[in-house]
Amino acid sequence: MGKNKLAIFGLSVLVFFTALAIFAPVIAPYDPTEIVAEDTMGPSTQHWFGTDDYGRDIFSRAVYGARISLTVGLVAVSISISIGVLLGALAGYFGGWTDSLIMRFVDVMLSFPSIFLILTIQAMLTPNIYNVMVVIGITSWMGVARLVRGEYLKIRELSYVEAARAIGCSNKRIIFRHILPNAQAPIIVAATLGMAGAILTESALSFLGMGVQPPMPSWGNMLMDAQAYMRDAPWMAVIPGLLILITVLSLYFIGEGLREKSDVRS
Repeated sequence: MGKNKLAIFGLSVLVFFTALAIFAPVIAPYDPTEIVAEDTMGPSTQHWFGTDDYGRDIFSRAVYGARISLTVGLVAVSISISIGVLLGALAGYFGGWTDSLIMRFVDVMLSFPSIFLILTIQAMLTPNIYNVMVVIGITSWMGVARLVRGEYLKIRELSYVEAARAIGCSNKRIIFRHILPNAQAPIIVAATLGMAGAILTESALSFLGMGVQPPMPSWGNMLMDAQAYMRDAPWMAVIPGLLILITVLSLYFIGEGLREKSDVRS
């Protein structure tokens, strides 16, 4: 299967999961926090994915978990892309001491292992979904900044940018109206791949108990709840694990497809 077909498959899966997240109150047959049956019941016609250790419907929790995980991924990537594009654009366009100052700050941020930096910040804050989104966003912009800087260093020397300067366009207009639209292809690819990373990070934080807090369901804390029941109720771990795997793989397929489309050498 070629990258284009994989990208189309990934996009279809992502659209399906997004629809689940949007229409979760309609699709989910039960409240995700409500005890509806005996604990650790296997999959059945009444409970398609079985029940968890509290007797909550796993299908309903998985659907609402999609809403949480996709929202965290989208908001965190929006924050990281905004910071990365702004700093990368300033560094690449102005160069000189501005470039040196911003890039040294990027190097300092990259010197900290990201997961430990995130855990440290989370330990200082109250773990909740809003802090998770912000923390992931403000600790994952460095790669985007480097990518955007490289694009701006290349594009700022082109003739149409020189023409814009010659007719008196402001630096702000040149940066955001002239250069940014021509540098957006790699940014879109980075955003797609970054969303996959954000979902994995959120799942890891929730699994460690420092992300989305129970009883609010996320795929990460569903895995955490399943640890003690791997033998007796394996579906508790298999369902959220497969959902994370399929979602992240779909986003990577989309990212690779976009990367190939934006590569002029292809």
